[in-house]
Amino acid sequence: MKFLKSLYIHKQFYYYIGLASLCFLVSYWVPVFFTVACIVVLILVVLFILDLSLLYGKTDRFKARRLLPDKFSNSDPNPVPISLINRYGFKTHVDVIDELPKQFQKRDFSYQVNIAPQQYHDFQYLVRPVDRGEYVFGHLNVYVSSPLKMVKRKYQYQKDQMVMVYPSIIQMQKYDFLAISNHLTEFGFKKIRRIGHTSEFEQIKEYVKGDDFRTVNWKATAKVGQLMVNQYQDEKSQPIYSIIDTGRVMKMPFNELKLLDYAINSALAFSNVALKKHDKVGLLSFSKQIETFLPAVNKITYLNKILETLYNIDTQFSEADFGLLYAQLKRKVTQRSFLFLYTNFEHISALKRQLPYLQAISKKHMLVVILFKNTELDTLIETNAEDLQTIYHKTIAEKFAFEKRLMVKELQKYGIQCILTAPEDLTINTINKYLEIKARGLL
Repeated sequence: MKFLKSLYIHKQFYYYIGLASLCFLVSYWVPVFFTVACIVVLILVVLFILDLSLLYGKTDRFKARRLLPDKFSNSDPNPVPISLINRYGFKTHVDVIDELPKQFQKRDFSYQVNIAPQQYHDFQYLVRPVDRGEYVFGHLNVYVSSPLKMVKRKYQYQKDQMVMVYPSIIQMQKYDFLAISNHLTEFGFKKIRRIGHTSEFEQIKEYVKGDDFRTVNWKATAKVGQLMVNQYQDEKSQPIYSIIDTGRVMKMPFNELKLLDYAINSALAFSNVALKKHDKVGLLSFSKQIETFLPAVNKITYLNKILETLYNIDTQFSEADFGLLYAQLKRKVTQRSFLFLYTNFEHISALKRQLPYLQAISKKHMLVVILFKNTELDTLIETNAEDLQTIYHKTIAEKFAFEKRLMVKELQKYGIQCILTAPEDLTINTINKYLEIKARGLL
């Protein structure tokens, strides 16, 4: 039974059968072709048996392996490496069909290759998950045929391999590297001119060309007989919280990814950068209730706990309670902190309902409200209007875009910092705002 399940007829075999059938058909008018047809059938039977013996003569003549990592990175292309080993004594034609997780909705994956005898072949393909959670791969199916191409032998490997899809680890590592490499402006980061100095003194050092004369330490200069200057550094261990609204407004998708997942990816990358800057990082998510709360800590190992917490956050279908958020912050966050609030409002009236709570929060903390541009509306606005219906749609789209800009002005009027960003630019703009606020010492 196992033998029959693994046996498949090669499509080329059907061409041979068609040739034999044609000979039998022609023999109705030309009798000599009957003999030719019988010879063809006899050769096919011999080749069929020979091909079976080549493919099934010995066991474990072919090996394949899918090399999955422990974690996939959400919203990023993730490689899935496949390793093939041909231990047959002849060149094989291989057709690899991998059973991808149901979340990808892809049922036509196929990879074909010819492998020389006693040779290895490695390849990889990319998958892009757009939801966090468990992804289960089915069988890795490999169909092997010999140069005779009469039959194919099916091998199956590694059923039910599971991999966890976490918030974008790749994105986090990318911005971590950029922050160290000093190439931030190439990716949209600003260089912010420092206003004054932060309160943390680092050391006294010798004056070099380019140092600010205002930092000259005259006592140290008189003592050593040469110019000495005070060196300052960014104030460290400032508490910074990523606050994520998990209400229904964050379920809106852009490029197959929910706004919530954009916010989660950004919060992870931003938290990593802040920890590298020696600040304390915390996390809070809320909708109709406070769902998660992690107090601000400045240990780099704390990032693993943030990652696990972000993995389990999901959108709710209720409207977020900003009054509850204000009460939680008042009770749990007693020190003045940076608060980055990931939320969204589609109408100015929705913002005005929550504005009193945002004002109350901004009195005690440095609040930055992050709103999302509707990029699909921008595309509609840029299209040429050729009929009355298109003009109507463009007018409505421009009205919504104007309301977004109006929300920013409304928040700034009350001294609340705001970021209005396209979803795909969220991480860049959030880190940029963080570096700006740090450089200006606004906390």
